[in-house]
Amino acid sequence: MPLRNEKSTEEVARGIRARVFEHTIRNNGGYLSQACSAAEQLAFLYNEALNLGPSTMPMVPPPFSGVPSAANPLYRTGAGYNGPFDAVHDRLFIAPAHYALVAYACLIEVGRMAPEGLEMFNRDGSSVEMIGAEHSPGMEVHNGTLGIGLSTAAGLAWGRRRLGHTGRVCVFMSDGEVQEGQTWEAVQAAAHHGIDNLWALMDVNRQQCDGAMDDVMTVGDIATKLRDFGAVVAECDAHDLAALRAAAATPHPGRPLIVLAHSRPTQGMESLMSRFPRLHYVRFKSEEERARMNAEIAAELGVPPVPLETH
Repeated sequence: MPLRNEKSTEEVARGIRARVFEHTIRNNGGYLSQACSAAEQLAFLYNEALNLGPSTMPMVPPPFSGVPSAANPLYRTGAGYNGPFDAVHDRLFIAPAHYALVAYACLIEVGRMAPEGLEMFNRDGSSVEMIGAEHSPGMEVHNGTLGIGLSTAAGLAWGRRRLGHTGRVCVFMSDGEVQEGQTWEAVQAAAHHGIDNLWALMDVNRQQCDGAMDDVMTVGDIATKLRDFGAVVAECDAHDLAALRAAAATPHPGRPLIVLAHSRPTQGMESLMSRFPRLHYVRFKSEEERARMNAEIAAELGVPPVPLETH
């Protein structure tokens, strides 16, 4: 059975949003909209959906130790925060590396990383990268090139099945990745080879770096296209945990499952609508805006405003 945490999944999701909000206010910038859209999804994966063993990594992330090489035998990926690489436990790929801040907040909320780890975020020499790399907490591989996560996970799932492993492989991904051809090749290959120990949870927030997805490159009916490529598809409200549970339980013998979790990039922080559709990375334009957002979003989240340094 998966490890169970003292917090409920709802509490973990609330904690993710509050932690990312605090970090963003303190640092005058952060991935707030990703916390809005994905908090329930990551909380669901870590807190109940996945069969993850205990972390094998230090609570406070070690500094970056250099790239893998024969001369660096102690190199470890950040995937150890998700548990051991054994036959029975699940493996998790976090494909959109820019969600790293949200993933780190989730690791803290479920007790896999110390809060001090977030203080190392984006610091020189730190493994707690702004854009998660393979040495960053919770990261199995480097997914900075958006679109490679599903195919990498499919390869691992195929290999695990041949080895007789019972653990499944899950990919957390974003809808922007369907603009990449490699994603569709991965779905097609997984269906062809019957890789049904693979499933994905896709954050469908219809936003990307340069604005709304439909303004950058329309992707059309994702569900129909995924089915045409051979996947079993379930759809749900990303912020409804009961719906998430039901969608993730969809049978998919002989084929991969992709859950389309339709989300809102301002869920829980409606004040961000004043920045719509430029929500990818929120950096405040003035101290006045920062103070206003601090007060308004804190009220929405039900937490105190973040104390700010005065000069």
